[in-house]
Amino acid sequence: VRVFVPEMGGWRVLGQASGGWRRGLGIRATSTAAGFGTKARPQLQRRGASKPSDPPGDQPFPGLLRPGTFSREELVDVLRAAVVDRKGKPGELTLLSVLPELSRSLGLGEQEVQVVRASGKEASGLVLLSSCSQTASRLQKFFTHSRRARKPTATYCAVTDGIPVTSEGKIQAALKLEHIDGVNLVVPVQSPSRKDIMEGVKRTLSHFRVVATGSGCALVQLQPLTVFPSQLQAHMALQLCPVLGDHTYSARVGTVLGQRFLLPVESTKPQRQVLDEALLGRLCLTASQAARLPLHLHLHCLRLPGARPRDPPIELLAPLPSYFSRTLQCLGLHYQ
Repeated sequence: VRVFVPEMGGWRVLGQASGGWRRGLGIRATSTAAGFGTKARPQLQRRGASKPSDPPGDQPFPGLLRPGTFSREELVDVLRAAVVDRKGKPGELTLLSVLPELSRSLGLGEQEVQVVRASGKEASGLVLLSSCSQTASRLQKFFTHSRRARKPTATYCAVTDGIPVTSEGKIQAALKLEHIDGVNLVVPVQSPSRKDIMEGVKRTLSHFRVVATGSGCALVQLQPLTVFPSQLQAHMALQLCPVLGDHTYSARVGTVLGQRFLLPVESTKPQRQVLDEALLGRLCLTASQAARLPLHLHLHCLRLPGARPRDPPIELLAPLPSYFSRTLQCLGLHYQ
């Protein structure tokens, strides 16, 4: 995950790996706008990493750190060490649970930090935090205006189990959150009424474009134009192409004699994603390792307003995690 914190004089950039922070991301940051924008240029494989085609052994998902492998103090140290660019007054970035500690370690005292934009809970990618309320407000207004104008500001990369029927298009679905067996799940709603909309059903929209295909999988670029929890995972499941590593919504896609279909939501409980033997072989994973496969959904690019009203938008880019890059190479998928 790539973390950017807007400050009065510019952006402060921190690096993160999906599921946890790590040192040595091997990412270059260059200023792209006077005092405001920073673009992180991707390097898909850090130095010293093993080749993606190597047998995974005990570490099938390189670059992935899971909770419980470090203390709060170590996490703060890693975050502080991950700063690769800093302009203006000190700003801060962090996982929510250690925001106060990181703030103090960076000399911000009790100054509050807000999450302005972030990828989903299990997704990797950009996280945008701000310690300046005016900057945060300006960014939120930009995002709101862009949504109303149907202009995407976020671009995700996803690897899907299955290939969409069309190479690009839009996905529209009415979705709602339901508490099922102690878990909040996204449920599609057919032909929602006005009452449904009043009770929390939301019409959602995403653009998609297939970038590459191979081994029965696809590399897909996704741009959500609405905001809803797990929107992209739910949308791809509705396309019968669940995201690789989606251990929640992939169970809704069934297969009989090679033909895929949607299973009834009410009778389908979340479960570990099941991959066929051929795909497991291409990924060099055992079934037990595949049960721990991380979600291959990455917030790759964010469009932000320029430093001045007439300036063009700024793009922030986050490189793909090592395990994501390894999967692409195993499947023969090429990302430009």
